Amino acid sequence: MSFLYRSLRFLRSMCAPITAVICFSCLLTFIFILYQPTPGPGIKQRLGWQSWDSISMSTEDLAAASSTSNGSTSQDQGGNSSIELPEGVDWWNVSGIPGLGQDKVDTTSFPLDVWAPLLPHDTGLSEISVTHCYMDPIIAGDLCAPSTTTEKDAIRGPWVRVDRNLNDESGYMSGFLSIWYRRTRRLDINLIDSIRLLPSQEEPSPLDGWTKVDKSLRTGVYHANPLFLWYHVGKTAGEMTSEDKGQIITEIDVLFGEDVPWWGFEKLEPPTMYKKDDIVEGTYITIRKGVHPVPKAPPLHFSRDGKFKVMQIADLHYSVSVGSCRDMRTGETLDKLCTSPDGPGSDNLTNTLLARMLDAEKPDLVVFTGDQLNGQGSSWDPRSVLAKFAKEVWGRGIPWAAVFGNHDSENGMDREDQMKLMEAMPYSLAQRGPRDLHGVGNYVLKVLSADPSMTHLLTLYFLDSGSYSKGFFNFWGMFTPTAYDWLRQDQIDWFLRESASINMIERPFTPDGAKDLSSINWARQTDQLTPQTHRLAKPNAMMFFHMPLPEAYSTPDKNPSTQRPLDVGLSGLEPNGNADSSDGFFEKALLNATESIHVNAQAGSETRPKQEVKVVANGHSHITENCRRVKGVWMCFGGGGSYSGYGKVGFDRRFRVYEVSEYGEKIRTWKRLEGVEAESEGHVVDDMVLVGPGATP
Repeated sequence: MSFLYRSLRFLRSMCAPITAVICFSCLLTFIFILYQPTPGPGIKQRLGWQSWDSISMSTEDLAAASSTSNGSTSQDQGGNSSIELPEGVDWWNVSGIPGLGQDKVDTTSFPLDVWAPLLPHDTGLSEISVTHCYMDPIIAGDLCAPSTTTEKDAIRGPWVRVDRNLNDESGYMSGFLSIWYRRTRRLDINLIDSIRLLPSQEEPSPLDGWTKVDKSLRTGVYHANPLFLWYHVGKTAGEMTSEDKGQIITEIDVLFGEDVPWWGFEKLEPPTMYKKDDIVEGTYITIRKGVHPVPKAPPLHFSRDGKFKVMQIADLHYSVSVGSCRDMRTGETLDKLCTSPDGPGSDNLTNTLLARMLDAEKPDLVVFTGDQLNGQGSSWDPRSVLAKFAKEVWGRGIPWAAVFGNHDSENGMDREDQMKLMEAMPYSLAQRGPRDLHGVGNYVLKVLSADPSMTHLLTLYFLDSGSYSKGFFNFWGMFTPTAYDWLRQDQIDWFLRESASINMIERPFTPDGAKDLSSINWARQTDQLTPQTHRLAKPNAMMFFHMPLPEAYSTPDKNPSTQRPLDVGLSGLEPNGNADSSDGFFEKALLNATESIHVNAQAGSETRPKQEVKVVANGHSHITENCRRVKGVWMCFGGGGSYSGYGKVGFDRRFRVYEVSEYGEKIRTWKRLEGVEAESEGHVVDDMVLVGPGATP
């Protein structure tokens, strides 16, 4: 009996500590794993940077605005706008038309109490602070904010937190280190015009106007030498000239990795955290001075001789780091650069290769066909990765578009927010597309004629083929995919609606010679275009999405003259990359959308008109790069062009090019491969005509 009594007393004494440990463990699990804060109605209605979409002019707006400022607008027989232009100005050169240059934005409507790095703020900062907190500031709220008063908020502006953790690379135990600033529109407040990062024993000289932030930028990092932020306060807004306003600090951001910062920002040295081998990436503070309007892409148009060139860039697989080369030839110069500890990294080597290809081809449009991000745990800060993936393209002023791949979702940012970042980049034509469709990035671009008729001559469709449809979470909470996604029924319906809305034109197209520009002779020459019978039909179309359809691996059509299969290029070096499931996009969408409505388009009919979409361009499969015609539709792979993505030893990196000529009637394609020499422009293989004169009937 006494033994039982002692046992019960022992259990009672252990009950309290055991209960406390269990409750504390549950609390930590809830806070750091299960708890996902849901903004209430008030916060949802609060205006943030996500609410500000880029404003761009459509072709119709351009025509209307141009007619308003320059005269009248006429209509041709196809219903296309024909605009009157100032002498010597092309219709697509919006900077040459008064009032149609950069979009004018009312900056006074921008919020002052929200961190919005994509907004072109022209208001300066009045004060900067740094806070360290062991609780996520999103959860802690004002508990982690710098001290303030209502009076200071009214005069100098409320505190705004840069939503980036400077200690992100040092682990949970280091806490959350955040930069805060105040922004004000008052004309009597001195604004910050310079920032320096200095060790504890150094200070700016002379010291006049400089303020030191109390907390180190390396607080919480074990054994890290302190680094302090100093900011210089200059003139008031009322005293500044336009030149002075171009030097004030208008935004602060944080970059992870050793690559370029976001457009308009500059990187401050030294890093708040140094790169350590392949374990820790560098962390940098970046600032923007003045206002840097993002250059807009001009409307897509053919050249005066009826040509338009598209370069496809597939599967870059970029990371926050400079990347690691995969499947290189051992001993080559590039392999040595890849394996060198001080080497530039695979991402930078790919950008160098891409620069040579762009300079060799000089495309009118570049299309990224998915997997811009490597995912798989290496693209954990998509903002830093997206800052560099298209820099060689927009650095040359080339318009570009993009779709998502399956790996683009394997990081901490969803497709919606990634698309907002891409839309805000220079020369971007990427669009979010309808919100009621599966995926993000279902949109249409139209390529117009160069003459004043602005006739629609080529349609480019872009679709989101999704990421994964099935998977499971492993023991560590990581998602492991087991099945690819596919194009859904609502995307089929959307495509058919878009196709039906496109007007037929008289083909082949004849430029409007009565309204020539800059004394250019628009008359069609017999040696420029193969003679054809004129007819009414929709313009030819091309389509871009990441993952191939099952039909890309189907039995190809045969050349009626030689009976050889219409399949050019390498395939079969890897497993098929299509999804196991399908909603029938090929049969329901591609074969049902025809270029003419005058003939009944029934499957199997001998009088069936041609399909509107002549070419489908995919990525996803890096060492598959063939073009195969199936039931009249060419299914083409881009092939891997990046040293950061998987490949095969002996399989050169490559980029597919499409040249559309004869005002949209003829489509050629070829692949430009990397050269043996590091500075080579490479060489062209598999040059072939897909559509139009010279193509297989």
